[in-house]
Parts: sequence; structure tokens; C-alpha cells
Amino acid sequence: MSDRSILDRPSYAIGLVFYPGMTALDIVGPQTVFSSLPGVHLYRLWKTLESITTDDGMVISPDTTFADCPPLDIICIGGGLGQNAVVDDVEILEFLAKQGSTAKFVTSVCGGSEFLARAGLLSGYRAATHWTAREQLASFGVEVGTERVVVDRNRITGGGVTAGIDFGLTVAQTLYGEEVAKIVQLLMEYDPVPPFDTGSPEKAGPELVKKALSFATDSLGFSVEQGN
Repeated sequence: MSDRSILDRPSYAIGLVFYPGMTALDIVGPQTVFSSLPGVHLYRLWKTLESITTDDGMVISPDTTFADCPPLDIICIGGGLGQNAVVDDVEILEFLAKQGSTAKFVTSVCGGSEFLARAGLLSGYRAATHWTAREQLASFGVEVGTERVVVDRNRITGGGVTAGIDFGLTVAQTLYGEEVAKIVQLLMEYDPVPPFDTGSPEKAGPELVKKALSFATDSLGFSVEQGN
């Protein structure tokens, strides 16, 4: 593949929904992937252009309001420790439903899949979410997968937090092909070798899972019902 053929690709409008209390990495991970793709226009979306504060204190400024957002090829929303405060917000759900009805791909990372479910966009689909929120997502009639990324027709959903990078690369492959996605991964030097093999409840085991849930509740004000 020549340099010219890498750059000579279709263009896509990708909308990333931000909201107060979101987990930054849910969206920053995919955004890092998407910003490296040729022909992509990113919209950082919220109701207003006022800065929002994430659940870890990062301040992010949206650049496009829901009202001014054009039709999107891809709509994406993440989760967060503060998502319970807005997960049933009518403006957010109506915006997702409207854009999701015409978008080529409807996507989420982590607890963002609950927003999609509440907006009626996951009925009859299989999807991923953070491991603490699997039962909550299933309560909406969604078939919940345990993979890092679940692809079901034009629904692409990532698991918890760091899975957003895997999700982003999966979207990149879908849009531009495997070689472009591999190039982006290489440029990001995404070659994870975690110090511990405990990144999922299946690997961590029941004892560590119990301790993690207790830690999340006591230290983060987080419960299984809230998800992330």
C-alpha cells in the first residue's frame, strides 16, 4: 500500500458525547485513535460549549452542541462514575436516538452502552460494557458480551475504560482496513504488557473481585448498580 492510498480514503464525521462525571479515558482513548485517521472530522459534543469536569477532575471543553451537530457517520458515548446523574437525561437520549437512527455505526465504551440501551438503540443487539455493569445492561434486554470489543452488525461496543483503545482500533479497521489500523496502533506504540494479569473478573478471581467492589464502593462512591 502506498502512502497515497493510505491517505486517499473516505471521510467520516465522528461524534463523541461528553458529559459531567464521565470517565475521560473512555473517550480519550478512542479519540486518540480517531484523530490519527485520514479524513475524520471529530465533534466533541455536549448540550452547551461550557467545560465539563470528568470523574477524575479533568476539565474538557466541547466544541459542538447537540443542536448544532450535523448528521454523524459514527456516534459514540462512554461511561463514568457520574453517569447515573445523567443516564436518563431526556436531551441526551433524544440526541442519541436521533443520530443513531441515521448513523452508519452506533457505538459506546464502558457504561456508555447503558445510554444506548435507554435510547432504544441496543434492542436485539449484543453489546459490551464494564464488568460491574453487565447485569444492569442485561436488565434492558441486551445480550451482554464479555469480550473487550463486541461487534454486532453496525453496533460496536467496548468494555471498561482501557478497552476504548481496542474499540477505537476496531472502528479504524472497519472504516479503513486492517493495514491502516495497524499503522495507527504502531504510531501509538500500543503494545500493552500490564504488570498484573488481573484486568478482568475472569482473570482476577472471586476474592480479588470482591475486594475490588468493596474498594470501589468505599473509596470511589461507586456501586455495581452504577456501573462505569
